[in-house]
Amino acid sequence: MNEMQLNKIRQSIRSAMTNGAFYRDRFAGVDPDAIRTLEDFRALPFTDKGDLRQAYPLGLQAVPEDKVVRIHSSSGTTGTPVIIPYTAQDVEDWAVMFERCYRVAGVTALDRVHVTPGYGLWTAGIGFQNGAERLGAMVIPMGPGNTDKQLRMMMDLGSTVLCATSSYALLLAEEIERRGIKDKIRLKKGIIGSERWGEKMRRRIAAELGVQLYDIYGLTEIYGPGIAVSCDEENGMHYWDDYLYFEVIDPKTGKNLPDGALGELVITTLRKQGAPLIRYRTHDLTRILTGSCPCGCAYPRIDAILGRTDDMIKVKGVNIFPAQIEEMLRGVEGTSSEYQVMIDHLNGKDIMTVFFETPLADDARRGLENAVRDHCKAKIGIQIVPKAVSMGELPRSEKKSTRIYDNRY
Repeated sequence: MNEMQLNKIRQSIRSAMTNGAFYRDRFAGVDPDAIRTLEDFRALPFTDKGDLRQAYPLGLQAVPEDKVVRIHSSSGTTGTPVIIPYTAQDVEDWAVMFERCYRVAGVTALDRVHVTPGYGLWTAGIGFQNGAERLGAMVIPMGPGNTDKQLRMMMDLGSTVLCATSSYALLLAEEIERRGIKDKIRLKKGIIGSERWGEKMRRRIAAELGVQLYDIYGLTEIYGPGIAVSCDEENGMHYWDDYLYFEVIDPKTGKNLPDGALGELVITTLRKQGAPLIRYRTHDLTRILTGSCPCGCAYPRIDAILGRTDDMIKVKGVNIFPAQIEEMLRGVEGTSSEYQVMIDHLNGKDIMTVFFETPLADDARRGLENAVRDHCKAKIGIQIVPKAVSMGELPRSEKKSTRIYDNRY
């Protein structure tokens, strides 16, 4: 942490405590001017999504009413939503960060950016649009759904950059292949975000669309997508440390971990006005990467998001993350990127069934099931019921795909 970041944090806490009851309560007894070192900063309390829900509807507002120009709400929450107010400066700062993402991905003002994520209270669609417009690119603000129209606009308008979830990018790639229109598609790059995706899925989308793919990261509580992006090196994601301070902690103890260690990402906003957040626990699992990136970008990097602390499931006494299922399937030749897991409790035992797609059939398919069962036992340590299904048989989604269904509770 450098002096600029410490100064921004002091200013942010001071302003928030002046204008917002949530922050006055949260930092009661804290003297912002006394935050002089990294150790002082690490003594501040964490903030979690539960805290933000309790502030519903506008308890997080940290500026006078006439400064708020927009609100957004997180997409995946259950129960009470989280409402985040934005000032005009917040909107501009977000667009600046998003423009940087496009530039790192090699997008220029001559590109035509096809935006499929949703608009409205969700941050995704409008974030992709504002960043591209600031760059000077042509935006095609499609939003989700209506695949027929998506493909027609893609062909007629010559879209060169696809912005999508990995699930919808795969659906579009499969439709393009099925309709035999790949020679009419002009896509060069894909900016993919909103959900974790594995290497096998990445390779498949890239091959079927014929594009270079880039991970983009963000969450509504911290502006939205656009706070980090991968580069051509595909070695982690660069994040903007002049707007955000990243820490990685042990999710169980809350203790800070050294760079390179896997843990939970914690984010502090340095410039956000409408709803600044101090030490916000994202529950996303990653690590801070050390050393410089060969791409030449000087901004620091985090690793690709490996999962979430609240995605973990326990089966037969073994803790499992979706990323482990993806990694296991990647090690078996003949499986595709698409899978689903069903967990049931029958006759006093946990039964974990893994459905996966494959182009193989008959005896070859049965042999593949045996290989997956053995590989899962060796890599993850549990016995599963493997079920091979035909390509395209598992459901596709225009938004995020649900991978694991736990029917035990």
